[in-house]
Amino acid sequence: MTTSVYMHEDCKKHVTPDGHPERVERMGAVESALEGLSVTQREAPMGTVDDVLLCHPERYYEYIAGHGAGQLDADTHMSQDSYLATMRAVGGALAAVDEVMDGKASNAFVATRPPGHHAERAKPMGFCLFGHVAIAAKHLLERHGLSRVAVVDFDVHHGNGTQDLLWDEARTLFITSQQVPHWPGTGERSEKGAYDNVMNIPLKPKTDGAVMRKAYEEEVFPALQKFAPEFLLVSAGFDSHADDPLADLAWVEDDFRWLTDKLCDLADTHCGGKLVSVLEGGYDLASLGRSVRAHVDVLAARG
Repeated sequence: MTTSVYMHEDCKKHVTPDGHPERVERMGAVESALEGLSVTQREAPMGTVDDVLLCHPERYYEYIAGHGAGQLDADTHMSQDSYLATMRAVGGALAAVDEVMDGKASNAFVATRPPGHHAERAKPMGFCLFGHVAIAAKHLLERHGLSRVAVVDFDVHHGNGTQDLLWDEARTLFITSQQVPHWPGTGERSEKGAYDNVMNIPLKPKTDGAVMRKAYEEEVFPALQKFAPEFLLVSAGFDSHADDPLADLAWVEDDFRWLTDKLCDLADTHCGGKLVSVLEGGYDLASLGRSVRAHVDVLAARG
């Protein structure tokens, strides 16, 4: 089998104001990074209303679908085609999950934008409109009949949206590491979910790869082993890189490579290798490209 990469030109139609870090050029950096890798390129289909309603209320879906161009909060903007872009991100995540579940791909990477892990139940924020990874988790539970789905989020910013959307979902385990203190001001160890199904790993500013690896080996991997997921979803935020302008962690490409390899090991042990990774942050174009390549190169080697 192979590794599939889901993308779509519509994701370049989500246009943000000049100087905004979550910009169209991120897609070009990812596309260039993937050149020459042994992956199968696929077009991300459109998600549906019913897909979004797995996590978000209908009135919120209608708000986003009907908003058009404009500013939603201090950081989050929509252009005329942003709705198309975020629905491609939803559809891409679900298509990747379906392909891996059907045994047609070993694993997959969903390279879409805008990101999703800050979108709460009825609140856009942090560049995000819909919670793509949380929707994929609910899709696995409700439509594929799984009983244990794990989500690991290594973005530098806390995945407050995914946490909100899965807080009451006992069939999921959401594990997230992030810089604390930092925006959005959440992600403390005390935030554990309604069923002890959330694990937050706060990392101090300047945390390097060695400290990160120790935290994952001592806390994250044992928790995943105990949960024994049937499917592993990854929120892949590459703004934990030392060169990223929006944060202060000190990871490098080899750290993303190491972490991806370890997550693949866990997927092999518990999930028959079933893993889908979805792009979140990463705002320095050069380090984003290098980090994505390291991440997907491991997925392809394990595929």
